[in-house]
Amino acid sequence: MANSVSSPAVSTPSSADQDRVSLAAAEPQIALGALDGRYRPAVAPLIDHLSEAALNRNRIHVEVEWFIHLCTEQALPGLPILTEEQIAGLRGIVTGFGPDQVAELAAIEAETVHDVKAVEYFIARRLDGLGLGELTPLVHFACTSEDINNLSYAVGIRDAVEQVWLPAARTALDGLGALAAEAAEVPMLSRTHGQPATPSTLGKEIAVFVHRLARQVRRVEAQEYLGKINGATGTYAAHLAAAPELDWPALAQRFVEKLGLTFNPLTTQIESHDWQAELYADIARFNRILHGLCVDIWSYISIGFFRQIPVAGATGSSTMPHKVNPIRFENAEANLEISNALLDSLGSTLVASRWQRDLTDSSGQRNIGTGIGHSVLALSNVTKGLKQLDVAAEVIAADLDANWEVLGEAIQTVMRAEAIAGTSGMENPYERLKELTRGRRVDAEKLQEFVAGLGLSPAAEDRLKSLTPARYTGLATRLAREFAGTE
Repeated sequence: MANSVSSPAVSTPSSADQDRVSLAAAEPQIALGALDGRYRPAVAPLIDHLSEAALNRNRIHVEVEWFIHLCTEQALPGLPILTEEQIAGLRGIVTGFGPDQVAELAAIEAETVHDVKAVEYFIARRLDGLGLGELTPLVHFACTSEDINNLSYAVGIRDAVEQVWLPAARTALDGLGALAAEAAEVPMLSRTHGQPATPSTLGKEIAVFVHRLARQVRRVEAQEYLGKINGATGTYAAHLAAAPELDWPALAQRFVEKLGLTFNPLTTQIESHDWQAELYADIARFNRILHGLCVDIWSYISIGFFRQIPVAGATGSSTMPHKVNPIRFENAEANLEISNALLDSLGSTLVASRWQRDLTDSSGQRNIGTGIGHSVLALSNVTKGLKQLDVAAEVIAADLDANWEVLGEAIQTVMRAEAIAGTSGMENPYERLKELTRGRRVDAEKLQEFVAGLGLSPAAEDRLKSLTPARYTGLATRLAREFAGTE
């Protein structure tokens, strides 16, 4: 009998599946991604800078300004000096770009199957109404698509970072700084390797994150946004063919700088995107530090160092009514990880291009808004989460008071100082404290007895006898107050 081979089972839709209404056809359109659906309110400000519509508006902006710049510079014979009314009318194409114009441009692109060419035609349609119909050939003059795209992305990314991401980061930092200042004097048992260690204050430990995050913010604030407008392979070949007597690199630099960008004088067809990689690396590093903060705060909540202030009407668990979950910090963790996955990918791929041009960057850059958006969403959650924290000072104090052995470091260090000063009997201080404290719980009485039997100088003995775990925090309070701000 021949071996039989069973065919894989074929899934047949149930009658319920066949009758199901398609959500893809629903109106208003249902979002596929979380940022355009559930979380849209938190990231909505980015739409004005990093959406497809914003990119097209920025393309129109760049094309219009290039048109005006060429006329102002009298780059070609026969160009008129534009009137103020004509310039205002040209710029009105940009400021008046709304839903109707988005739809019109989409219809043009459906015919051209080319996004930048559609922008050229969109602008050309409006020139007759401004008395500039004869200058239609000046639209997109001597430009390759990447001349427009690189500048449009640079403007959009700059505005998104400066107007949305940085304010969100500063707001989160302000909340974190306020918490550090509030808890500056709250003594807390430190844990290194998860084990009891030299005490600090809760505020000082929070201030460490404030200091680290503020440093990354300053790096982002100093970011350069580069742009170029030098033709199909970066040689100004078409420019020179049309007007060989003109200093095109100088004219291009003046234009790029008028847009508020930094001029990149040497490229292939594409602007090299190195600045984007630098920016995404800085934001990703900020994200990683913030992720560490979220993990630490989550852990402090878990051991009771923070109480969470319940939100009226909110539910922590569908079955356990007592729960107040640290969802803001958990949500932030997840979104920071997603943001970094995208930013890391963009940073590593955008800096590479085959020979003078390929289109991998074109698809990649369409995800910039998503990468930055998940960071903005995380910042929103951290800011909200911080407002729901209440320092449980009594829980922190009880934890600290149960670990007097952490004073062993202080005692052996004072013994070393006493030995250097000539006090006898101070041999092997570390080893003696190790024998007394390692792996053991030592209470105040045992430590006082140990100190009394050491033969310290009176001043050193009094200093150690007055020491408690809560007082053994060094300069933590001062450091917390000094670095709780973001400056």
